[in-house]
Amino acid sequence: MNINFGSRREVMKHIEKYMLEKMPEYLKPIDDIWQPSDFLPDASREDFFAKVKDLQQSANELSYDLVAVLIGDTITEEALPTYESWLVTVDDVSKDEEGGWMKWTRHWTAEENRHGDLLNKYLYLSGRVDMRQMEISTQYLIADGFDIGTGRDPYRNFIYTSFQEMATNISHRRVASLAKKDGDTLLSKMCGVIASDEARHAKAYKDFISRVFEVDANEAMLAFEDMMRKKIVMPAHFLREMGLKIGQTFGHFTDAAQRLGVYTSTDYVDILKQLIGDWKIESMRELNEAGEKARDYILALPDRLLRVAERMKNPSMEYKFKWILA
Repeated sequence: MNINFGSRREVMKHIEKYMLEKMPEYLKPIDDIWQPSDFLPDASREDFFAKVKDLQQSANELSYDLVAVLIGDTITEEALPTYESWLVTVDDVSKDEEGGWMKWTRHWTAEENRHGDLLNKYLYLSGRVDMRQMEISTQYLIADGFDIGTGRDPYRNFIYTSFQEMATNISHRRVASLAKKDGDTLLSKMCGVIASDEARHAKAYKDFISRVFEVDANEAMLAFEDMMRKKIVMPAHFLREMGLKIGQTFGHFTDAAQRLGVYTSTDYVDILKQLIGDWKIESMRELNEAGEKARDYILALPDRLLRVAERMKNPSMEYKFKWILA
């Protein structure tokens, strides 16, 4: 079905009604959802110091790369002010505080905000992290902003968030598995519940763009093609440590993730394949010439990217992060 709404503004007005309807399915009630304090030692209890000691003993067993990835993930999660400010500046959406776009953005941000809070407190208690160095990187990432290639286009933003939420689900899920293998069951449990949130959010964004494809398939297809030609960059691609230029730390962070298998170039291809399937790209036929070319480019892309991924060598470990004490 390709209904002619005439403009992105009309399409988004249509989609925002759907976003309001689906919020109870994709976002959990605030009074019921988990909070960071559910997992961390309680400072008001007599066993607080014993619990912290246990946490530190488990954290000491984590590999250097895993701590580096965990810190990078935490900084990424804590840069939420950037992501919220980016979403509220998107064009062709209603800025009504009770409308679908603004209400979703606020509630999504509120759920995501718990992730950085939880991981930050864990890292502080672990005793393995130079918190000041990490906090400097977090402040830099928020202050530097980011450019993820979406512009102010709502279609490109939905495509980006669909991809990105799937990627963060993979990353947190793999960290949970590796933490469990290293004997840190608390960290494993924490990353597991964060991954579950990300999976739910990914499902929401994929659903929203599916509705766009139903009513404006050509423009949605062109937006999908454009984002894949640019390549989906991670929200922390400007990541840096004190004394370094924008983005200089990010490559070392992704090297650590690649070495561990937390998030790899093959995962990137797998996410693309899943989006192609979920959005039924192959079966879309009522497209104009530009839409058909975009569809064909997208369908051919996974095999091309996989060939590149298979030729990539696993990066060697030689970088020492300022964030990590030992």
